Amino acid sequence: MARTRTLFSSLTRRGPHPVLRGDLAFAGIPGVVYTPASGYHLPGVAFGHDWLTDAGRYTGTLEHLASWGIVAAAPDTQRGLAPSVLGLGHDLTATLEVISGVRLGQGQISVAATKLGLAGHGFGGSAAVLAAAGARRPSAVAAVFPAVTTPSAEAAAAALSVPGLVLATPDDATSLRTDALEVGAAWDGAVLRVLDKAEAGGLAEKRRIAGLLGLPGSSSRTQRTVRALLTGFLLFHLSGDKTYRDFADPEAKLPRTGRPDPDAEPVSTEDRIVALFR
Repeated sequence: MARTRTLFSSLTRRGPHPVLRGDLAFAGIPGVVYTPASGYHLPGVAFGHDWLTDAGRYTGTLEHLASWGIVAAAPDTQRGLAPSVLGLGHDLTATLEVISGVRLGQGQISVAATKLGLAGHGFGGSAAVLAAAGARRPSAVAAVFPAVTTPSAEAAAAALSVPGLVLATPDDATSLRTDALEVGAAWDGAVLRVLDKAEAGGLAEKRRIAGLLGLPGSSSRTQRTVRALLTGFLLFHLSGDKTYRDFADPEAKLPRTGRPDPDAEPVSTEDRIVALFR
């Protein structure tokens, strides 16, 4: 456990690689891409944003992944009041095609087609799960506090065999807007972790108008914890680095995480969906 704590602590901080920023617009997709300064056959991940949250609100998270050697790209699409989760899922898949199909930077960076992953937060987490059920299967998928959507990420997760990471907040069982526990339970082989004192909207950065919309603001604690768990999981599954095997082991105890509360009264799917339109 001491070794795992040390790894976790290390992963809460930026990694050893200098980071470059690029624009996905060159390929016709609004969005951003962050890469290590150089490297061939790197792992890559497409990251989906939450509802009413642009890709720029994840700069710290995307830079963090890139600093640990993972090319991280985020399409900045489906940002309206009534976005399509399938549309964002399609854009995530297209983003993977872009970053694995061309040389990045000044031609000194490439992404291996066999080391691709999907990830996302809230609405984007559900989009990542739905995209994983498509024709091109990624090597790993991570859903951070996935939101209730139509179609359902829970139903899509039940059909997945790809390794998954699902992160939940302590109040997920009674939340009207997230269904991480259901997604994790439906997904055979997924790692489900409940983050201590985490806030469902806290991963997005600098959400100054969030309060006006009834959404939670940023949480530096949530960001540090999610970044560590996400990075370790992706390094194991995409890079094959066995140093981080505990981050992909559902039985491993990691800092700042726990198990779902078996006594919590769940909210029905109908109530969750109704809440989306209130």
